[in-house]
Amino acid sequence: MDSRTTYIAWLWKASAGSRTRISAACAAGIGRIGAALGVIWNSKILVDIATGHSDADIRLHIILMAGCMILQTSLSVIVTRLNAVTEVRMKNRLRKQLFDHILESRWQGRGAMHTGDMMSRIESDVRAITSVVCKSVPAMMTTLVQFAAAAYLMASMDWRILLCIVFLMPAAVVAGKGYFRKIRSLNRKILDTGSRVQSHIQENIQHRTLISAMEMGPGISGELSSMQDSLEKQVRERTDYSLFSKTAVQLGFSVGYITVFIWCIFGLLDGSMTFGMMTAFIQLVSQIQRPAVDMSRILPSVINTAASAERLSELMGLPTEENVPPVRFRGMTGIRMENVSFAYKDTDGGKEIISGFSHDFTPGSITALTGKTGSGKSTIIRLMLALTSPDSGKVIFYDETEAAEASPGTRCNITYVPQGNSLISGTVRTNLLLGNPEATEEEMASALHNAVADFVLDLPDGLDTPCSESGGGFSEGQAQRISIARGLLRNGRVMILDEPTSALDKGTEQTLLSRLAENSYGKTMIIVSHSDAVAGFCDSIIRLERSRK
Repeated sequence: MDSRTTYIAWLWKASAGSRTRISAACAAGIGRIGAALGVIWNSKILVDIATGHSDADIRLHIILMAGCMILQTSLSVIVTRLNAVTEVRMKNRLRKQLFDHILESRWQGRGAMHTGDMMSRIESDVRAITSVVCKSVPAMMTTLVQFAAAAYLMASMDWRILLCIVFLMPAAVVAGKGYFRKIRSLNRKILDTGSRVQSHIQENIQHRTLISAMEMGPGISGELSSMQDSLEKQVRERTDYSLFSKTAVQLGFSVGYITVFIWCIFGLLDGSMTFGMMTAFIQLVSQIQRPAVDMSRILPSVINTAASAERLSELMGLPTEENVPPVRFRGMTGIRMENVSFAYKDTDGGKEIISGFSHDFTPGSITALTGKTGSGKSTIIRLMLALTSPDSGKVIFYDETEAAEASPGTRCNITYVPQGNSLISGTVRTNLLLGNPEATEEEMASALHNAVADFVLDLPDGLDTPCSESGGGFSEGQAQRISIARGLLRNGRVMILDEPTSALDKGTEQTLLSRLAENSYGKTMIIVSHSDAVAGFCDSIIRLERSRK
């Protein structure tokens, strides 16, 4: 975001779906201002009636004043409720849009944004934006109307006092561009540092077992303290800037209030002013000065959210996957890789990980993919899943009647079981249903059996056994087998298993491989593994070597 115009346009776009309620809140706020000024005007007349300076109907003005008070209170309730409902709806909508966009974004490799940073933006930045759009913007509108209406009412009684108040308004109310740029810069630094703090906390809590085992706690905690110290310093600096502005405004308005009060005292002494006028003037001073104070408070908060809008725009700017219709093959499906080369541009100076690789994973075959770390096994899987595209060559899905290049649309033909523990919080049942939401009890039981995860059925709660974050409550091997069962439920004719036996003992590994082989009819299986046992169950073995290019 390089300009205020872009920022305003972004806020306007973000407010889609909430503008009617925001407009209603503005209208109710303006009505509340009118009612407040009605109270002031009627109080002036009533005081003048009581002091003999007016012969107006006292009952009428008491009724009018009471009515204005009731209206003011009612509209305040309406504004508060509208703001609350509008804010939560807009917050939910923005968070869902960001969540959906992240799910649809392309795989970013090592340059991917940290999940803690994403969470910080979805939480704190969305909260800041919705607060400005649903509260600050309507407040600015009503504040401007309040200032104009109160100034007009004061001018109708004595324009000289109005000029005096306006003249005494401190320059701090209209702070210089340099001040706002500094506040915006500091706010961006605070938000970014806060994201790093959250990312640090989130990631290390997830790996707390490793940290304890490696006795890394003090060092990790020290890093957090250092980041928190930076955050505290940045917050102090921003607070000092804000306090300076606020203090200048308050001092200026105090001088303005004292000036008006003294003016009124001398007006009473020389008979040029009634008690009713003095009552009205004293109240109108706050009606004029308070909007200026509010604007001095609201404007920085609105400007500060430019950093939040910028951060959310970066999140929405993550490139998304190509939106293509599913290409589902009906027959036995194979994958043919033709002279494929690929290099990660952001690592190792763009060195090729795969160079001129060709292989036909024929329909119904079982292939072992082996090789040293960094030889390209994971890259081949990503190319098959169309998480990334080859720099040259082709990855083609085919059956006996049709063929298509790998894309997000061909992903529906793949059952993928990633390496390690990939369970999510919930129950065993909810994890299995991720593979096939329509799976029956019998189908889930069969998948558990084929994955050598029958132990689940012997647990007291069976399929409804709780599963905490990252499969907590199960051993690594148990979680791995449940993940395989989940994959078996998915209706994909190509099955890719990444190190499926890495956490299993030899006996369980043999049983799993036997059952997978027995139930592999109609499927093409690609197994990434360093295990010699896996190779014995495969039709072919591909040993990858690190590229020398």
